[in-house]
Amino acid sequence: MPITGRYVVRSAIGLLAVGLLTLLAIVGTTIWLGERAQVYFNDVIEARDTRGSAVEFRNAVLAAESSQRGFLATGNEIYLAPYGTAKSLAQSQLDKLKRSLAHYDDTRLLLERLTTIINEKFVEMDQTIALKNAQRDAEALALLRTNRGKALMDEANVFLSGIILNADERLTAGVAEQRANALMLRLMSVGGAIVIVLVVAGVAITVYRYTREIAQARDEVRVLNTTLEGRVEQRTLELTRARDRAEVLLAEVNHRVANSLSMVAALVKLQSNAVENEAAKKALAETQNRIFAISLVHKRLYTSGDARSVPLSEYLSGLLEHLETSMHSEGRGASLRFEIEPMQLPTDTTVNLGVVVTEWVTNAFKYAYPDRPGEIRVKLHAIDQGKTELLVEDDGVGRSEEAAIKGTGLGTRIVTAMASTMGAEVEYRRRQPGTTARFAFKPKAA
Repeated sequence: MPITGRYVVRSAIGLLAVGLLTLLAIVGTTIWLGERAQVYFNDVIEARDTRGSAVEFRNAVLAAESSQRGFLATGNEIYLAPYGTAKSLAQSQLDKLKRSLAHYDDTRLLLERLTTIINEKFVEMDQTIALKNAQRDAEALALLRTNRGKALMDEANVFLSGIILNADERLTAGVAEQRANALMLRLMSVGGAIVIVLVVAGVAITVYRYTREIAQARDEVRVLNTTLEGRVEQRTLELTRARDRAEVLLAEVNHRVANSLSMVAALVKLQSNAVENEAAKKALAETQNRIFAISLVHKRLYTSGDARSVPLSEYLSGLLEHLETSMHSEGRGASLRFEIEPMQLPTDTTVNLGVVVTEWVTNAFKYAYPDRPGEIRVKLHAIDQGKTELLVEDDGVGRSEEAAIKGTGLGTRIVTAMASTMGAEVEYRRRQPGTTARFAFKPKAA
């Protein structure tokens, strides 16, 4: 059964997931065992301290008792030298023992009883020492012979032996737990290592089989390519020829459209010359300019070699020069200045923009300077948010919203239609003096 790429990916992901889970299990177990080890370590330290305090406490009491008995037997005060130190040490070790066992509720009564016993024991020893110092030996010996001190010490030894035994058991349990933790960690590490090795081996085997099958498939493809190369080359040659024919045909179509539109413009011009009515002459002249704006796009298309877009600076420069010449031939004295930022626009957008420029520049020539020469400025540049802005400015008489519309109003409707098609913003701004017509649009990709 051949191995597919999907199978390799799924297998690798599954095996790596198993390896990752195993690694996480090892890490988690290690952390858990570490926490347990820390808990038992702390317990062992506490048990050791408790045992040490109990032993030190018992030794201190025995040292005090030996000092007392030696003084009573000999009357030599040198035996009393360690008594005070042993008594203080016993008291400090008892306090330390209480702190060590404070969080064990079952030892509270034991510690209270042990405290009472030791206090009574030291009271008994203090009394015998005081009687001996007062040379009342008989009373001191009588108090000693009551064996009250021995009974108290025996009872204290029972309690202390229990505390020491309990501490020893805790130490033994802690050591055993540490050994068990170490064994568990070793077993977990060895088992995890085995699983990870198996995972790596599984991935390596799967990848090896897949690589070997890919190599076999590549050899088969190479054999097929030997026979396909000729057919592909032939097909590529045919497609290249078809593309060349299509490009030639498209260029021819644009050339014929441009020539046809130029012929239509010329016919309109002839018709304009034959018409006596002045309004009709103006309407035909405007129509001629609009037709020229469209035909100029097709001229640019068949000369540029790219039917999808038009170099805007070249197109608008030629259009504006034609409009200026045309207006001057009609006796319009304004001058035209333009700044066109180089850019490429789709064919449809260029046609629409050329019609808008034609309408606004023609209107500026006709109406901005009725009784004096002036300047008309055309600017086209990119602005923010990926938009392009067209500005047609003049310093003429201005545009009043209240004034009657000059001409037929067809130009305004054409500009509105172009703006709707392109999704553009149209705005007329008053200047002091003059008017600015603004056309902002977002170019589409060619």
